[in-house]
Amino acid sequence: DGRRGGGRDRRGPPPLRGRCPGDQGGGSEGGSSRHVRARRPDGSGGAALGQRQTEDHHHGAVGDGRQSRAAREAATHRRAVGAARARKTRDQPREALRRRPRIRVRVGQISRSASVDHHRAAPAAAPAAAARTAGSEPASAAPSTDEVAYTLKGPQPQKFGVADGELANVLTASGSFVTRAVSGALCEGWTPTIVEGSPPPGAYTLGELGGRWLKETSDVAKFPRPSAPIKLYEFEGCPFCRKVREAVVWLDLDVQFYPCPQGGPTFREHVKNVGGKSQFPYMVDDNTGVSMYESDDIIDYLYDKYGPGKEKVPTLLRAGALTVLTAGFGLAPRMGAGSRYRPAKMPAKPITVYSYEASPFCKLVREKLVELELPHLMKTVGRGSPKRQELKDRRGTFQAPYIEDPNTGVAMFESSAIVKYLEEQYAA
Repeated sequence: DGRRGGGRDRRGPPPLRGRCPGDQGGGSEGGSSRHVRARRPDGSGGAALGQRQTEDHHHGAVGDGRQSRAAREAATHRRAVGAARARKTRDQPREALRRRPRIRVRVGQISRSASVDHHRAAPAAAPAAAARTAGSEPASAAPSTDEVAYTLKGPQPQKFGVADGELANVLTASGSFVTRAVSGALCEGWTPTIVEGSPPPGAYTLGELGGRWLKETSDVAKFPRPSAPIKLYEFEGCPFCRKVREAVVWLDLDVQFYPCPQGGPTFREHVKNVGGKSQFPYMVDDNTGVSMYESDDIIDYLYDKYGPGKEKVPTLLRAGALTVLTAGFGLAPRMGAGSRYRPAKMPAKPITVYSYEASPFCKLVREKLVELELPHLMKTVGRGSPKRQELKDRRGTFQAPYIEDPNTGVAMFESSAIVKYLEEQYAA
């Protein structure tokens, strides 16, 4: 019907069968062609368009630039399906993030919430936070391997008391106190002061009498202190070594002692290998890199470096041969105790000893330490030493000798108990 302009022709060909977007082959199926004729609107017979509509197998394109209704519907369907898949792919991480439970991260005592973001790089602090969460701590907050909880064992300290059966040992060990006077008993600048009233709570004092108490001070706080303890290789029965030990007390120095008794297999050989000869005392100062023999040279060095200067060395240490003779006479009653090696087990860590040279009780403990070749850190506590107050703060009282053994966690007062402990623990 010319008036309708060939209505069926305008409706186009029947719908084409196609595949959903994303299936293999894509686009419309078949690639067939048709003649489409159209009449002119004036009804004059209408010339055939004569143009072939070519459907591309891969893209579904129409040759004359126009698409049939079926082609348009197929294209619209493909676009809709593609958009839906794209939205689903894009939204999956967000949905997963919303569904993921929040994670509680605890750092020290601070608790905070953290979410996992799959699209962003982890913040730089994450490794550190993870490490802290796992239980690691900054090195500054971690406990030192040197910290030991000590248990006080043995008898309670008794001031000026002598244990049963120990009187002879104490008397013979007192010989040096007679011949050496106060050398090895006092710190440089020791000054006693009688103070009216009662001492402050917890303050160290030699004693109270008639509403007064004795306050002791010294000049050692004015002197430079070594960062690391001085090392001394020596043995108890040597008068030259005693001179140096007395100087250490005068200067209130903490010293690492490496005993070198006759026949000792360890530290005598070390001195010979390092210094070139088996001579004592031998000093090593790791703070300055200085090492030396000769007692007088060592004393001058210590006074120059950690005291008031070598010109201030006390006369009791400067008397030359007289110093050596008086030190030797003081050692004679002990018949060479602390000079000969006895087989023993070497401890893993040095034993700490609060001691001072003039005390006969401290001498008995020192003899045993040397005989067994036990390294020990000597915290000297001559009169006027601030370490007397330090020990009182630690144990509620002051008395020397006092030891702390980091190998067993044992702390102990009383020389007779300490000697017995060392014998049982380390003698082979």
